[in-house]
Amino acid sequence: MLFQFAQNAEKLEYPDKKLVADILKGFNTWRYKRSQPSDIALLQEFIGQAVAFGHPISFVLYWGKGLRAQSGANERACLNYLSEMGSRISEVYGPGAQFDILYTDTHAMLNGHRPADIEEYRKCLVADCGDDFRVWRLSEVVTASKVTDRDVGDVQPFGVEEMVSRLVGCAEKWYLGHGRAIDGATRYFWMNMVERIAVERTFPSSVFVTFNGAEMRPLFPEGLPVFYMYSVKKGTSIKPWFMDEPEGTLAQSGIAQAVSA
Repeated sequence: MLFQFAQNAEKLEYPDKKLVADILKGFNTWRYKRSQPSDIALLQEFIGQAVAFGHPISFVLYWGKGLRAQSGANERACLNYLSEMGSRISEVYGPGAQFDILYTDTHAMLNGHRPADIEEYRKCLVADCGDDFRVWRLSEVVTASKVTDRDVGDVQPFGVEEMVSRLVGCAEKWYLGHGRAIDGATRYFWMNMVERIAVERTFPSSVFVTFNGAEMRPLFPEGLPVFYMYSVKKGTSIKPWFMDEPEGTLAQSGIAQAVSA
């Protein structure tokens, strides 16, 4: 179902360091990034590996769901912003960039959204993405990777309680599932511990893109470089699926209507 380029594919001669630097310079600017990448040396290594095999620079990112059951102008603005960043790479590197979007249906279910709304939003997202982005359900990625709770191992280096405390604030806004916000935040944390392994196994050559800040680094694939970027334009970090959509008031999901009732 999912793939990255084979490691035994025909490798070109060692990539031009200047080309690698030019590719990095094309997107690693304050026009897109909200903070420095997690590991610049690893990021350069991933770019160099793609260049050596003549493959696009691969990016993978999570895409969530807010209260709306349909996408709107903000989602399309985000996709255009990502496309613009990819175009910067294409200007200096022929194969360009490739984006894989992982629709976090697992998180939407945890947050208490109706399955029908989750699927409706996914279909809207797929339509918005067209042929420019590949969209996958995160649940399918986890299943295909065969990762289980037993693979999580020791997560103490960054502290479970500290991370959960950071997640509670967001849960208080968006968690509509069973139990308290802290219960949702705790479940979300452990869910991410499994998912980050699944993503790294499935996309071992990709740069992980997130609209979150560096304080959320423990939630993301441990062995992938993380690129922290704005969501729709420089200076804006709120995720597009959480933004109000004036023309989409009729597209609010049933869960949102229940909250306002």
